[in-house]
Amino acid sequence: MSGADSARDDTREVNMIVLTVLALAVGLATGVGAVIFRSMLVGLHNLFFFGQLSLTPTSGATGPLSPLGVLIILVPVAGGLAVVWITRRFAPEAKGGGITDVMDAVYHREGKIRPRVAVVKTIASALSIGSGATVGREGPIVQIGSAIGSAAAQFARLPSWQRITLLAAGASAGISATFNTPLGAVLFALELILPEISARTFLPVVIATGSATWVGRVVFGSYPAFVLPEMYFAASEMDHIFNLGAFVVLGLLSGLVAWGFIRTLLFAGEVMPRRFPNEYVRAAAGFTGIGIALFLFAQFTGHYYIIGGGYDAIAAILEGHVTTFALLAVLCLAQVLATSLSIGSGASGGVFAPMLFIGAALGGAFGAFLHLIDPSHGIGIPDYAIIGMAAVVGGGTGAAMTAITMNFEMTRDYNIIVPLIIAVAVSIGLRRALMGDNIFSAELVRRGRPVPKDRYSNLYLVRSAREVMDANIAIMAAELPVADAAQWVSEAGMPNFLILREGNRIAGVVSLDSRIRTPELLGMHPETMRDMAIADYVIVRENNILEEVMRRLGQRNATLALVVKDKPGVPRPADVLGVIGKPQLADAILQAQMG
Repeated sequence: MSGADSARDDTREVNMIVLTVLALAVGLATGVGAVIFRSMLVGLHNLFFFGQLSLTPTSGATGPLSPLGVLIILVPVAGGLAVVWITRRFAPEAKGGGITDVMDAVYHREGKIRPRVAVVKTIASALSIGSGATVGREGPIVQIGSAIGSAAAQFARLPSWQRITLLAAGASAGISATFNTPLGAVLFALELILPEISARTFLPVVIATGSATWVGRVVFGSYPAFVLPEMYFAASEMDHIFNLGAFVVLGLLSGLVAWGFIRTLLFAGEVMPRRFPNEYVRAAAGFTGIGIALFLFAQFTGHYYIIGGGYDAIAAILEGHVTTFALLAVLCLAQVLATSLSIGSGASGGVFAPMLFIGAALGGAFGAFLHLIDPSHGIGIPDYAIIGMAAVVGGGTGAAMTAITMNFEMTRDYNIIVPLIIAVAVSIGLRRALMGDNIFSAELVRRGRPVPKDRYSNLYLVRSAREVMDANIAIMAAELPVADAAQWVSEAGMPNFLILREGNRIAGVVSLDSRIRTPELLGMHPETMRDMAIADYVIVRENNILEEVMRRLGQRNATLALVVKDKPGVPRPADVLGVIGKPQLADAILQAQMG
């Protein structure tokens, strides 16, 4: 037995009640982790920039400037070097965005994430964001929550599908705890993390998300991530043909910018390691650039703007404090470059919040441009910023429902739904036309760890066993010698499977491979057919759906399923209608995906 088989045999599947309880615990733990993480961010930011040991939040992007002056350039460098040491020493997978590594764990490591990643990611990302790296906090908390879910599943020795379910539950809990958007968080897990969407995977994700949201609201309040003013436009504005056209144009711009952001990220991820092979030198060089950018923004605008994930800058745009076309356009470009440089230099942080910032700046710039053309234009700059946020996130991630729902939860205004749908759909369509991979799968392809670009429905699982089975079978006495069986098989039209009988009882099944069909090998098998029977098979009814067949094969670790008539009593050899093996399962899946 191989090591993989031994590991699989050591697992035990739990019922839905136990899995739900575990998901509840994962959600609570992730919510607490989010509280600790956000507190560390605030504390480290105050320490790095103001020399204060304080957990009182200060607006990093639009708040007071650090008294360090030009020495502010060294702050991101210090944080970056510390992150390199921590990740190299304890968990290399803790650097980078986080969501990409979670997807890698789902598709390439059976949902296994080392438990230490939760701790290392918390510290490394808090250092990165707290010291000014232009990355977001949502990617780290997703990886932290996923690590908690994976650790809980590994401790309980759950099989891979339940391990992946708890991993996804932790990821969803992390998003909800970060943005206070539970619906969007659930959709995030469904669209980007879970390879299977069903009742058995959906319920744990919802439970974990709800419990994490509760923890977040107890500590931070029930406010969304961005407290917005009342929307500037009414529902009647949505019906104006010019405005609908404006949403389409903004969607096109968002798709183009999302594509450019992905390309820039990939370019930085390839060039920085090649140009600076030593990780410490790479961090020093890259974060010096980030420090210079912060200093220049402070000198020319009076604010840092692109510091950290840009949450405060987003709030400033949405509250109508930043309305200049030139500044918004510069912020959009600067965030693309700064985030790419931060990730390429080894920062530990996410790209989700930077995409929100890029979208807010792009949408705001687009709205400012329209107001320059027509000062009486009925839709405000903050409204376009909200639409741009959803469109860039949707275009970058490919997760349309997540982008639309999260931004709706942030605004809590139903009038925004129509423009969000239009802009997000157009953005995703253009980005997919330019490149098939989203921002996460593109990075995995660069690493040589590709994941599926699309999610196929499992409609093949509802096909009946009779539809899928191989009916080319024959019944044979188990005590028949192999030599006689070979002659009998050739006269019987070469069936694919032999059902062995002992009296009126099923004694086994034989797959007719080359050992039986090749005459020159007959001398190697002088024994009876009973000795050649496959023991690891299950019996299923003809009306059982394929999902049930696969579940029973997995439970028994069997390779074949005998399909019998759907009637009461013990199945007899004459009741066997066909056999389902790996080739039949593969054909069913292939037919479903080819339509």
